Amino acid sequence: MTNLSWHEYPDLHRPVLLVAFAGLFDGGQSATGAIHHLAERWPVHPVADLDPEPFFDFTQERPVISFDDAGKRTLTWPQNNFVAVRPHGAGAGSRDLVLLAGIEPHLRWRSFAEAIADVAQRCQAELVITLGAAPGRQPHDRPFQITASTSNPELARRLGVGGPSYQGPTGVIGVLNETLDQRNQAVIALRTAVPPYVLGAPNPKGRQALLRRLGNLLAIDTGHELLAAEADSWEAEVQQAVDDDPEAQRFVEQLAADFDTTQPSVTEADIDADELADQVERFLREIGDAGDSDEPD
Repeated sequence: MTNLSWHEYPDLHRPVLLVAFAGLFDGGQSATGAIHHLAERWPVHPVADLDPEPFFDFTQERPVISFDDAGKRTLTWPQNNFVAVRPHGAGAGSRDLVLLAGIEPHLRWRSFAEAIADVAQRCQAELVITLGAAPGRQPHDRPFQITASTSNPELARRLGVGGPSYQGPTGVIGVLNETLDQRNQAVIALRTAVPPYVLGAPNPKGRQALLRRLGNLLAIDTGHELLAAEADSWEAEVQQAVDDDPEAQRFVEQLAADFDTTQPSVTEADIDADELADQVERFLREIGDAGDSDEPD
C-alpha cells in the first residue's frame, strides 16, 4: 500500500488495534482523548504513517506552520499515525496495543479504510476496537453508558451485545467497520453518548467511560481512575453553567427525568469485568487456533 510508510517497530504480542477519529463522532474529544490518554501512559513506538495527500482537502483541514524550540519553522500536515504501546511490559502474558487517534479524511474513504485494514493485517491484530462519541440524551450528571456492538455473531453472543443497528449517513468509522468485516477481521465498536449541550470543550467523563470499558474488555489497566478528579471538576463546571441559565436548567431536568426512566437495566458498575475479559480472550484464542489449523502442513 503506497499510502503507508512503515517504521521499524518491535515485535508485537497479540496486538489489538484501537481507532478513533476527530470530528463528528468524537463529541467532547472523548474517543480520540481516550486513545491519547493511552499513548501518554506508556512509551510509544511508531508503527506506520498514512500519507495525507490523497485523503484531505487542505482548504478544509489546513497544514499548520509553527516554530520549534530552536526557532526553526516547521510545516505539519493532517496526521494519521499509528503507534504501538506495551501496557504490561514484555511478559509472556502481555497484549500490545496499536493506537490511531486520527482525523477523518475528506476523500477516498474506501482506500483510507483499506489502508487501516492493511495495518491491522500486517501487525497481525487479533481484534480491532473502534471508539466513538456522539451527542445523545445523556445528562452530564448521570453515569455515561457505553454501547458495544459487533457483526461477529459468536463474539456478540459471548459479550452479550447486539449487532450494529444504525441506519443512515455514516462516518469513516462505519466504512472501516464494514471493510474489516469483509476481511473477516474481528471488530468491536464502542460508543458513548455525550450531553448535546456541551460538545465543544474536552469531556473527561466521556473519555473515562470509554477507557473503563476498554480496560474491562482487554483486562488492562487503562488508568481511567486517574481522570476522576478532572471528570468531577468538569461536571461541577457544567452544573454551574446550567444553574445560571433557567432555560438550560429546564432542558437538563427533563433530560435527566427521561434518562432515569429509560436507563438500561445493566450499568457499567454491574458489568463483571473478569468475565467480560475472559470471554474476549477465549474468543480470540479460539479463532487463532482455528487459523493455525487451516495452515498447510
